[in-house]
Amino acid sequence: MKQPRKHLLCLLLALWLTGVLLAGCAADTADANADLPVITVGCDNYPPFTYVNSDGKPVGIDVELADEAFRRMGYRPEFVTINWAEKNTLLENGVIDCIWSSFSMSGRADEYTWAGPYMYSHQVVAVMPDSDIQTLADLAGKTVVVQATTKPESLFLDGNDPRIPEIRALHSLQKRELIYSYLAKGYADAVAAHEISILQFMKDYGFEFRILEEPLEAVELGVAFSRSDDRGIAQALSATLEEMQADGTTRSILAGYLADPDKYLEADGYAD
Repeated sequence: MKQPRKHLLCLLLALWLTGVLLAGCAADTADANADLPVITVGCDNYPPFTYVNSDGKPVGIDVELADEAFRRMGYRPEFVTINWAEKNTLLENGVIDCIWSSFSMSGRADEYTWAGPYMYSHQVVAVMPDSDIQTLADLAGKTVVVQATTKPESLFLDGNDPRIPEIRALHSLQKRELIYSYLAKGYADAVAAHEISILQFMKDYGFEFRILEEPLEAVELGVAFSRSDDRGIAQALSATLEEMQADGTTRSILAGYLADPDKYLEADGYAD
C-alpha cells in the first residue's frame, strides 16, 4: 500500500511544480508588459465595442483590437471610461492619448489625426415594433433621441441630408443606455445610433426595436489622435491595423462578437 501512496505524492509534487512554473511564466509576462510605455485610450461604455465586464475589466471588440495592435507596436494600452461629451478636451489636454470606441471617421477627417479605418458600420434609426415610421421621411414632425456628440446627432443637427425631414425635436443624452430607455418609455419616437450597438442592446436587455431598412449613413470606424500629436503613433497604428486585417486577426476578433464579421470588413459590400 505504500508504493501507490508514494506515486501519488510524486504526482502531486509534479503538479505543484508545474503550477509554480506556469505562474512564474505568467508573472514574467506581466512584468514584461508592465515595463512597456503606456497609451491611454479614452472610451465609452458602448457594447460590444468597449465596456466593463463583471470583473471590472475593460472588454469588447475595440479593447481586443487595441490590446493586440499596441502589443505589436511595443505599447501597453490602458483604457479609461470618459464622459463622451468631453472627449475632445481630454484629448487636447493630454489626459488621454487617443479615442477608440466605435468612433466614426466619416465627416471628421479634419478634426483629428486618424488611424484606420479598421471596420465599417451603419448609423441607423430604430423605432418600436408597432411604430408607423417605416422610412426616414416618416420622421417628419417626430422626436428623435441620440447620444450627445455622436455622429447621429450631427446628422440631424447639420440638416445637410435631404432624406432627413424636419423633426419636432432632437434629444441628446450623455449616456448611451439611456437613449433606448427613452424610446421604450415613449419619450421619443425614434433612436439613432450604430446598428451594431442597437442589436447588442436588444440582445443584452431583451428589448425589441425595429431598425429601418434605410440607413442614415455608412461610416468608417477609426482611432482618433489629436491633430497636434506628432509622435507618429497614429501612422504606425494604421499600418498595424492593416497588418492585422491581412493576417486574419481582425476577423477573428470580430467573429467573437458578431455573427457575420466579413460584413463589417468589406467596404464595397457594406459601406458604399
